[in-house]
Amino acid sequence: MADRGGERAGAVRLTVVGGADVDDEELDSLTRQLRSALLELDVDDVRSWRAGGEVPAGAKSGEGLALGVLAVTLAPVVLRSVVRLVEAWLQNRPVRSVRLELDGRSLELGDATDAEKQRLIEAFLDARD
Repeated sequence: MADRGGERAGAVRLTVVGGADVDDEELDSLTRQLRSALLELDVDDVRSWRAGGEVPAGAKSGEGLALGVLAVTLAPVVLRSVVRLVEAWLQNRPVRSVRLELDGRSLELGDATDAEKQRLIEAFLDARD
């Protein structure tokens, strides 16, 4: 992890899970929309997640990318903003859920009551502090 002025930057893995009627093309489009929204925050970087690590020699640039998965590099102070953005972004989209993974912990935002979401979000964020 990189160091940002005394704060270690981390990588959050976001996995967008489409609804039953969402095909690969629409999932890719939705993931790109989320990426654009995330780039408006004070994150270091947002990239498509590479499935299986290194890209083999001769592979096309898009090969090896995991569909619907983003890697967000950020300072810890930005994590709360990222979680809140994802929570808001989910509304009115044909997405079943978005799973956030960081330091061996995960949070899945999707079908839950507002009270349950808030409890889960706070537990996820508090575990980071």
